[in-house]
Amino acid sequence: MVIFSKFQTIPTSCTQYVHPWTDSCSSATTVLGVHALQESFRIYVTVYMLALIMRGRVPSQKEIKQAFAGILISSLFLGTNAFAFPLFACWLRKLLGHFNMLSVSFLPAFLASYVAILLERPSRRSLLALYVTNVATETLFRMAAWRGLVHPVPYGQVLIFAAAMTALLYFYRGRQAKRDSMFSLLRFVVGPYEENGYAENREDLPSVVDPQELQSSGSAQKIRRPTARRKPRSLLYVIPTGFYRIIRKIQGLGRHTVCPHPFSCTYYTLQGAVRLFALGYGLQVCLHILMQARRAVRKPSLLPKLLIHRKAFQLGAFLGGFSAVFKMMSCLLRRIFNRDSKFHAVPAGLLAGLAFGFFPDNTIALYVMWKSLQVSIATVLVTESNTFQPPSPTCSLKFLIV
Repeated sequence: MVIFSKFQTIPTSCTQYVHPWTDSCSSATTVLGVHALQESFRIYVTVYMLALIMRGRVPSQKEIKQAFAGILISSLFLGTNAFAFPLFACWLRKLLGHFNMLSVSFLPAFLASYVAILLERPSRRSLLALYVTNVATETLFRMAAWRGLVHPVPYGQVLIFAAAMTALLYFYRGRQAKRDSMFSLLRFVVGPYEENGYAENREDLPSVVDPQELQSSGSAQKIRRPTARRKPRSLLYVIPTGFYRIIRKIQGLGRHTVCPHPFSCTYYTLQGAVRLFALGYGLQVCLHILMQARRAVRKPSLLPKLLIHRKAFQLGAFLGGFSAVFKMMSCLLRRIFNRDSKFHAVPAGLLAGLAFGFFPDNTIALYVMWKSLQVSIATVLVTESNTFQPPSPTCSLKFLIV
């Protein structure tokens, strides 16, 4: 049996391996670069627009300019990565005169990635590095599973997500510095009231609604206009008024004295669930419509299917369920122990993480896992640097004398 070396010559040309549709290396790389820039621009327009929508307010002119600049820079980064790989592959083939195990993939990919990451903003480089690590981990696991070295665990991604998210929520409820973007996402999902520091400022929050105020205000309106002629109320008036009264009653159901959120615990839980379910459903529908825009224009009968389908509800069910379970468990634990604690995030986070079963995704689970490890390491390093006290010059001098 012949054992081939890793650096053995691979008998193929760049025409056969990189660009089989043309013999010109420059023409192939140019076409690939232009196509990659077009696709990158379309992807990042969707990403940045969704980021502006998730802020829940009308973006300012400065934010729009920053988003447009980010779209151009990120599109240039991704397009350069796709353009530089075939370029370096052809250059190495001409330089060495052949392909080998390193020049066929590793070196071109490394050089292309290095050039591309230099074009991206420094603030996004760590995020992209973490994402690529995530993809590499998933690829290695799939290769090991295909070779029979490991065996996938049913709903393993749900368990990974629940454990990693529990660690992040524990840090979110602690006194650690929260400069990472993941904490901004947690603040959006579970709300700012669960963050450390809101319990001390609970008196500054809106108080629980008194149902008698609503009745007194309604009676005052009746006294002000006693001679007004009563008109028949339409559904456009009755439905919003009835819905508003129901909301006010839910807000006034009661809240435990330890809970830092305004209004009742029931309203606090339902509000987050409904808001995030609507957001997740809307995002899924928008993405599905963008992906199927050409088909929808040619065949308008597909629009009802794009608005109502199973995948459209999965992301909403995950986000809404995660928020509802975490808030409900946090309020329940505060009622049981009659105090608030960051350790409540452990059981609440574990149970809330099970909602990931509605929208299981290996990439998201692994990203949260790596992000939790990054935050944990950063927190440990910051804690050690704060607790470490260098010896004074006097102590050092005494030690040298002894």
